Amino acid sequence: MRNLSASRLATLLLLSVTAVWGSTFFLIRDLVQHVPSADFLAVRFAIAAVVMAVVFRRQTLALTRREVGIGVGLGVLYGLAQLLQTVGLEHTDASVSGFVTGTYVVLTPVLGAVLLRDRIPLSTWLAVALATIGLGVLSLRGMSVGFGEAVTLAAAVLYALHIIGLGRFSTAGSATGLATVQAFVITAVALVGAVPGGITLPQGGGQWASLLYMALVAGAVALWAQTWAQSHLPATRAAIVMTMEPVFAALFAVLLGGESLTARMLVGGGLVLVAMYVVEILGRRSPGATAEQDRPAELLHHEV
Repeated sequence: MRNLSASRLATLLLLSVTAVWGSTFFLIRDLVQHVPSADFLAVRFAIAAVVMAVVFRRQTLALTRREVGIGVGLGVLYGLAQLLQTVGLEHTDASVSGFVTGTYVVLTPVLGAVLLRDRIPLSTWLAVALATIGLGVLSLRGMSVGFGEAVTLAAAVLYALHIIGLGRFSTAGSATGLATVQAFVITAVALVGAVPGGITLPQGGGQWASLLYMALVAGAVALWAQTWAQSHLPATRAAIVMTMEPVFAALFAVLLGGESLTARMLVGGGLVLVAMYVVEILGRRSPGATAEQDRPAELLHHEV
């Protein structure tokens, strides 16, 4: 019963993270008109890393050398994914970028099955299909395959590997420290892309307020929450929950951005919601669907 409650709490927490991510689309769109994308990522995660290092100093210092190595690897994956997604966005439409990035929901179970020989329940594959169709309805308005799409697909592969890595190696006890290490590594990766042209900082109180929200709430808090939540969820279930990000983005676009509610939003968002229902309700009834069964025995021992 305790594990079931932890799983539900993790799902709700991860869902909250996707809502926060969805709320940043307007802020990012406006901010990158003044601050280059790599510069924005470097400053954002640098602020997040410093704050996390201060707040979570004890938990970070308590990490073993192996856990630090895991955090570095996960941070490299996430940082490179962020940079590739940004480069891809410069060469393709935002709607296409959103869909291609969202293909991590398909790539996560596929890579999990190939690399880790995970057994994926039929209900999860059904949820993956529904979520993918929902993303397509929500995002796509025509699509051609070129450099931008290829780079964005590479980002989706890295996001999927990051999700798998968190699901495999994150534990409730190490989540806070792992999140802090990741923040520093993501900063370092972003600096590689930002430093050559010089770092441009936000100008004015409004831009700094947006950046601080994305650094502290959508950065530090969200990174910790995702790391902790995935210590209690299978990777594929987490990926399906995270497909709610474009649904929340569309919701905020209607509520705060003055956009009109369309049939595409309703149908696409509805399919993603059904996918979540399938993986959360039907998935629990499938053998091997719990987070604990998807994790190595030594990690379970570490959590006890």
